[in-house]
Amino acid sequence: MKERKISLKLLVILLISSLTLSSFAQTDEDTYRWPTDPAVMENLENWQGYKFGLLIHMGLYSELGTVESWGLCPEDWVGRPGYDDYYDYARDYRDARKRFNPVKFDPQKWAKAFKGSGAKYMIYSTKHHDGFCLYDTKFTDFKVTDPSVPFHSNPKSNVYGEIMKACRDEGMVVGAYFSKPDWTSPYFWWPYYPPKDRNPTYDITKHPERWQNFIDYTHNQINEITTEYGKVDILWLDGCWVMPMEAVTDKVSDFCKYPYDMDLDMKTIAEKARKANPGMLVVDRWVEGDYENYLTPEQKIPEKPLPVPWESCITMGHAWGWVANDNYKSSKELVQLLIGIVAKGGNLLLGVGPKGNGEFEPAVYENLSQMGEWMNTNGEAIYDTKPVEPYQVDNIAYTAKGDDTVYALYMPGKEELTLPETLVIQSQLAGKLTFTLIDGGKKLKAKKSGNLWHVSIPKTLRAELAKQEAVAIRIN
Repeated sequence: MKERKISLKLLVILLISSLTLSSFAQTDEDTYRWPTDPAVMENLENWQGYKFGLLIHMGLYSELGTVESWGLCPEDWVGRPGYDDYYDYARDYRDARKRFNPVKFDPQKWAKAFKGSGAKYMIYSTKHHDGFCLYDTKFTDFKVTDPSVPFHSNPKSNVYGEIMKACRDEGMVVGAYFSKPDWTSPYFWWPYYPPKDRNPTYDITKHPERWQNFIDYTHNQINEITTEYGKVDILWLDGCWVMPMEAVTDKVSDFCKYPYDMDLDMKTIAEKARKANPGMLVVDRWVEGDYENYLTPEQKIPEKPLPVPWESCITMGHAWGWVANDNYKSSKELVQLLIGIVAKGGNLLLGVGPKGNGEFEPAVYENLSQMGEWMNTNGEAIYDTKPVEPYQVDNIAYTAKGDDTVYALYMPGKEELTLPETLVIQSQLAGKLTFTLIDGGKKLKAKKSGNLWHVSIPKTLRAELAKQEAVAIRIN
């Protein structure tokens, strides 16, 4: 295979194009359905308190350094730098399995880094839209454990099982990412017909047996990942355009253009998975109905607090998987991103991926470690909190715990070298209030003026506090 490097600039253009399309495919609080199963509801309430999770993408795209599977999608917004023939690209992409050998994959090291970041849950990609499976499925040879893949002989080749166990051993909640479309399965992209877009290559109404084979294939694979690898807390399904026709609304019609019903029978999928994992959350992304237990806005934060469960899934860099020279956000940016989301009642699902050799970039480990240090000290202002008015004013965000505790989180600017002498904090709490720096426990002097409190920051602390990702103040 010829080496063809994708430039970061072109990569970002490709990614932005993808996100522009995905922005159409959003559900909202008006169509959300609360679970009726008490066990699911209990887990959902617990999940809302976790606030911070990680989404790990790994696959052939990690070896190639491209934006996940999208180069295989023959739509005119997709770029394939270095190629002038789609079929050459598709062949080379799939042949990357012959080089896929993440020998530095260390599930225990990963899990300790994930746990150390302060994240409460981890979701791992069992397969993306390309169909390459990161576990030992029985239903396709396009998998990491196939003899054609160099890593197949490694004792840790069943990657999904290894990382799920390692994260459970660290006390983390775990979930499985699974793509509903599969661009290598002959039951979805039948090779007899060339692919035209992200949808099946054939008319599924004229070939119902083939489509039924795909439904069975999907059920079988989801059954594998939810029953053969220990307890799974979250089933996180991607590829929303594979949905029942009745679920296609005006909000997703520009994104879901296939003219026929692509119903996979989510009811049966959920029932079987929950039989093995009682109370498991199911997230059929952007598909209105009973199997979207929480909303998942992508690469953005809602403009206002939402009254339903939600998480913003946002990348640490520009891509979900690894690409060379990616521009990672700093730990200060990431903590402040988390705070802005939590202040509106949501969770942050932070996306990152390892290189093809199975190791993360040093900057990823550094960010996770620094986030963990901040969370270890200030986590009480994040975990198990509720949104409280005024949510966020300028660079001060608010969270609450119970009826008598509010947290004000001041987020220093990138170039801010010292905190102001006085922070103006809003609070609806009645009676005599105390203001305490969580880091160090120092009581702060404050004067009230209407609903505003002018909180004094000692001169000796201002420069040091400005270096922190955020400054958390407990108000009782």
